[in-house]
Amino acid sequence: MTDNMRKTSIPVPIWLKLSLSTTTIIAFTIIAMSYIVLNRQKDQLYNQSVRAGTISLNYFVNNSKIPLINDDTLRLNTLLKEASSVEGIMYAIILNEKNIIKAHTDIKNIGKKLKEHRNAGNEIKDGEVRYYNYINSKNEKILNLSRPVAFNDKQLGEVHVGVSIDFIEDLINKEKLSIIVFAVIIIFFGILISTIMSFGFSRPIKRLVKAADEVGKGNYKYRIETKRSRDELGDLSDAFNNMAEELWRDSLMKESFGKYVGSEVLDMILKNPESTWLKGRRNEATILFADIRGFTSYSESREPEKVVETLNRFFEITSSLILKHGGYVDKFIGDAVLAVFGVPVYNDNHAEMAVRAAIEIQAELESASKAGIELLSKVGIGINSGVIVSGNIGSNIRMEYTVIGDPVNLASRLNGLAGPGDVIISKSVREEIENIITVEALPSQKVKGKSQAVETFKVIQLSA
Repeated sequence: MTDNMRKTSIPVPIWLKLSLSTTTIIAFTIIAMSYIVLNRQKDQLYNQSVRAGTISLNYFVNNSKIPLINDDTLRLNTLLKEASSVEGIMYAIILNEKNIIKAHTDIKNIGKKLKEHRNAGNEIKDGEVRYYNYINSKNEKILNLSRPVAFNDKQLGEVHVGVSIDFIEDLINKEKLSIIVFAVIIIFFGILISTIMSFGFSRPIKRLVKAADEVGKGNYKYRIETKRSRDELGDLSDAFNNMAEELWRDSLMKESFGKYVGSEVLDMILKNPESTWLKGRRNEATILFADIRGFTSYSESREPEKVVETLNRFFEITSSLILKHGGYVDKFIGDAVLAVFGVPVYNDNHAEMAVRAAIEIQAELESASKAGIELLSKVGIGINSGVIVSGNIGSNIRMEYTVIGDPVNLASRLNGLAGPGDVIISKSVREEIENIITVEALPSQKVKGKSQAVETFKVIQLSA
């Protein structure tokens, strides 16, 4: 089904579907069972009518033999007189061997020939008894039973008994009415119960749909309120809440970690968190150290709130520009920032990226100092390139992704040599980008950890 078809189709709530389905099943079951029961009852009543008619028929046959032999019409009619008072018996007829009516519950028919009945159904023979159904002139349904009268194998005549079977239809119709009333009551309560149950099913599903919509919009803190129902819907709600919790944790990690690394690095980490880059490897990279000159004395003479505000502004400017130029913030150390370019995602231009970030940081900090935070103009930056080791370092309790090695130490030393507003780079950085950078050579410096003096350079300008 296409999206357009989904939009144009009328939504049918699940509670209505369940109610209609349940009601349909109930109604179908009642109709089917009623049909079977009523047919069985109809057959039983018909068979009872046949048995009742047969009893009367046999009585007349057994008692009409002698009167037929003697042609005693009075006795024959006296025999049938009681038949008219029996409920359900419409008529009784005794014929002689010539098919002439010798006795009849309606005396007007005596002496006449018996006429065949119209609309007669198929005749059924059960021993000597034969019977069939027909409809008389008054539109009444009659069961006609007949049996020959014989004496010493001589045919004397025949007896006919008519039994009304309209009462069967009347009883069935009454039963139908009772069943309809009963069915309406059952269907009503069925609809009521199924609707209540359907709402019980649909409400949790609606909550799940709303929750899924909220999570789809990025609201990972949304939770489904559950009453700890011990069914699959309760389990599904719990599972959804657990999923939302995990998504929230992932988003929190992404949001938090994303403040320290660029989107390219973050995507790589999230796609392959178990990659070897977490386990430690060697890479060429460029390290940038930046800290505030005179921050200790500044913090001693200012209110703590002002100190934190200044420090946060410094970190905000440096972090955003480091990320902008493809680096990641490794850590904050007091009033210093350690940033790395070239790991964990390698880039050939890591040295250029670091220097461009440093120049822009100094320009932004200078603007911020003119806006009222004078201390931000007193930041020194040191940059060095080399082979470093990067990876997850720490213990099972706490770990962090960081870089170690001599190039990191030297970048820290160069940072110590940088004055307010300066960007000091090492020889290795200058050699990487010497075609696009203008520098001022500084006197070689003896630094801790190095047996020989280190060549240093102050960045003047970087070509666009």
